[in-house]
Amino acid sequence: MGKHYLSTLFEPASVAVFGASERETAIGSIVFRNMKAYFGGSLYPVNPNHEQVLGEPAYPSLDEIPGTVDLAVIATPAQSVPDIIDACGRNGVKAAVVITAGFSETGAEGKALEKQMLEAARNHGVRIVGPNCLGIVRPSIGLNATFAKGRPPAGHLALVSQSGAICTSILDWAHSNDVGFSTVVSMGIGADLDFGEILDYLVSDPLTHSILMYIEGIHNARRFMSGLRAAARVKPVIAVKVGRHAAAARASASHTGALVGADDTFDAALKRAGVLRVMSVGELFSAARALSSALRPAGKRLAIITNGGGPGIMATDRAVDLGIQMAELSASTVEALERALPPTWSHGNPVDVIGDAPPERYQVAVRACIADPQIDGLLVILTPQAMTDPTSCARAVIEAARHTGKPVLTSWMGERQVAEARGLFAEAKIPSFRTPEAAIEGFMFMALHTQNQEMLLQTPGPLSSQSTPDIEGARMLVESVLSERRKVLSEMESKSLLSAFGIPVAKTMVAHSPNEALLIAEQLGFPIAMKINSRDITHKSDSGGVRLNLGHAQAVRAAYNEIIEQVKKSRPDARIEGVSIEPMIRKPNGREVMVGVISDPVFGPVITFGGGGIAVEVFGDRSVAMPPLNGQLAKSLIGGARISKLLKQFRHMPAADVGALKQVLLRVSEMVCELPAIKEMDINPLIVDENGALAVDARIIVDYVPPTSDRYSHMAICPYPSHLIANWQLPDGTNITIRPIRPEDAGIEAEFVKNLSEESRFLRFQSTFSELATQMLVRFTQIDYDREMAFVATTERDAGETELGACRYAILPDGETCEFAIAIADEMQGKGLGSKLMASLMDAARRKGLKAMDGDVLASNQNMLALMATLGFSATTNPDDRSIKRVTRTL
Repeated sequence: MGKHYLSTLFEPASVAVFGASERETAIGSIVFRNMKAYFGGSLYPVNPNHEQVLGEPAYPSLDEIPGTVDLAVIATPAQSVPDIIDACGRNGVKAAVVITAGFSETGAEGKALEKQMLEAARNHGVRIVGPNCLGIVRPSIGLNATFAKGRPPAGHLALVSQSGAICTSILDWAHSNDVGFSTVVSMGIGADLDFGEILDYLVSDPLTHSILMYIEGIHNARRFMSGLRAAARVKPVIAVKVGRHAAAARASASHTGALVGADDTFDAALKRAGVLRVMSVGELFSAARALSSALRPAGKRLAIITNGGGPGIMATDRAVDLGIQMAELSASTVEALERALPPTWSHGNPVDVIGDAPPERYQVAVRACIADPQIDGLLVILTPQAMTDPTSCARAVIEAARHTGKPVLTSWMGERQVAEARGLFAEAKIPSFRTPEAAIEGFMFMALHTQNQEMLLQTPGPLSSQSTPDIEGARMLVESVLSERRKVLSEMESKSLLSAFGIPVAKTMVAHSPNEALLIAEQLGFPIAMKINSRDITHKSDSGGVRLNLGHAQAVRAAYNEIIEQVKKSRPDARIEGVSIEPMIRKPNGREVMVGVISDPVFGPVITFGGGGIAVEVFGDRSVAMPPLNGQLAKSLIGGARISKLLKQFRHMPAADVGALKQVLLRVSEMVCELPAIKEMDINPLIVDENGALAVDARIIVDYVPPTSDRYSHMAICPYPSHLIANWQLPDGTNITIRPIRPEDAGIEAEFVKNLSEESRFLRFQSTFSELATQMLVRFTQIDYDREMAFVATTERDAGETELGACRYAILPDGETCEFAIAIADEMQGKGLGSKLMASLMDAARRKGLKAMDGDVLASNQNMLALMATLGFSATTNPDDRSIKRVTRTL
């Protein structure tokens, strides 16, 4: 694999600093001093007003520098930056850090300058960090292209931040807290490089083990989610997202110029991306410490071992606060502890091994708890008492935890007496915390990360496995509303749209006179409900437009006149289109809930669920999820709302049919995927009881959306592309399915690669390994369909689904070209499967709007070169390696 396209940014051999000077307070001066003090490569100060800067020869422009330059660091006035970027492009400099402020964050004039800068960059392929940023740091090579003083310690944490001030604070704090970094990136306003591309580099960076993010807002939701999901599949990603409240959100937007949406929507997005969200910078590093262990809990059942009752109680209190379940010790664990511990031990969880506990007692307790199937994780606490040997006890715990698959966290309380023990835990990669409460929070971070990783693995398609909805009919209904220059659907139209997707709705008819109302009521049967029918009125009760439980003819005619008269008074501007009439829904065990869709300014359509009825805004019970949904995601959405507790059996009421509620949510997800015109939806109330779910009232708002080549471009998460699934049959009758790969294909993918001949493996991977490493398997099967595509060809055999071939492409940074790879099982070669797979891959690339496809093939792989020739690829020899042919074709 070649170098990453951002390698000159993060691994430069030579750097030019524009604006370098000897004026101590100047930003260019501070940047150059940092670089001169620590950078080991070639360093060039650029300043036309100086012959020398700090003893180094200065150059009036980039054209005068005798050597090549990999990276430009720019700290000159904003007006000069576009010309400098243009000069960089002309001189082959492919990366720049623009520290200078004064661009789009300052108004129209700055926005025009930024546009000029970006045009120059795109003309020459220059990539830019910033502007208005602190800079970047790579401690391993002494690169400190910032105006933060000092040399940040090297380590394995990467920090990506939209705030330079946060970066300087963290870098200063890191020195005294033994925290080291692989990379620090201050993004500024992110005019060019954004989170997605920087994360893409950090995923492949061997020096980076975990990624920390400080987020104020984002510019492109699809790129952001794509980059996050790709990174979180491989390395822990931990984020602080500020702007949780309206005032802070406004400050964030004005600071970075990025979009800031609803906080609960952002939270749902991070969970769906497999990212752990924390609320403070302190928690950011606490979470990183917890996730430095490769082990993750299967659940939230925690056991605590302590040599002091007080710390155990403190830890238990914090665990209960955070919703961590204190594990119930199994009978066999209690028996084992009874044999090993003094009679005065606590006989429960927390396991108090008593203040005089020697290392052996700790070791027995840890082993017993680790072996208990009812325990998911373990916190071991020590307080340094007179008879305690903290270091020996630490060694005993490390030995006992050596071969476990469960996470063990420690809290050796104190400072001087436990310092050596903490060092031992760090070497053993066992997370260690100074206080029990911090350790409990660390376990919670582990458990939440596990939950979010499970959400990341979900790859639902746009349609569920239910009956096929009438998508075409629904689209025609939406188009007819828009053609009338309307955006708000009437209640009848809204219910028709729900019916098209199989959502049960209350039968509704519209009356245009008192007598017509009476006829409809007699037809439907008493009692009935009557509601004003107006596209202009959302909250019908507030306008006096609702009458319930009407049981006879006189009441119906009187109610019709009352509704019309009262609504005309309260809403004289509203267009009245009669009164809707429906049977009074009698569900004594029914729970009123609300299912909705909102359009977030950042992430687009979002599905909401919560308590329903007329007081929905007052109680604010709302859980949100990013579409598309599947059963597991719908279950999580329901569980996130307080009303979910009322869906269970209580008192005389049987449990509600949660399965029917899930089906409604899945149908709403289908509507969001297939009808991008939907901007808002309220199904309120949706009544759920033991017999099912029924939509009693609905309101939908639509708007025109320009057609695009990507049918799901309106969504932040690309659904599983089920429309690309195809079936094929070999001449011998073998049925083959060609479909996009899924995360659950890890098993058949691993078996496929393992069963390839040594020659086939070498021709595909240019390596001699026999099995895929876990990290590579994850990257192959857990893909982001927005930035890459992979197809597998499978067939059903006695042992189950078997993979026969695979191909994939990854989109290159230009956004127009992709690079492909393909492998076919040895016994399937020469049967046309390779051509069929490549045809599917090229078709998917065309649908994506890509213009060209290329790849590397070993010159000795004559069969593959012949296949490429039949598919219209041209081959050229790689000038750097004549054993490789570069094959290319236009799509």
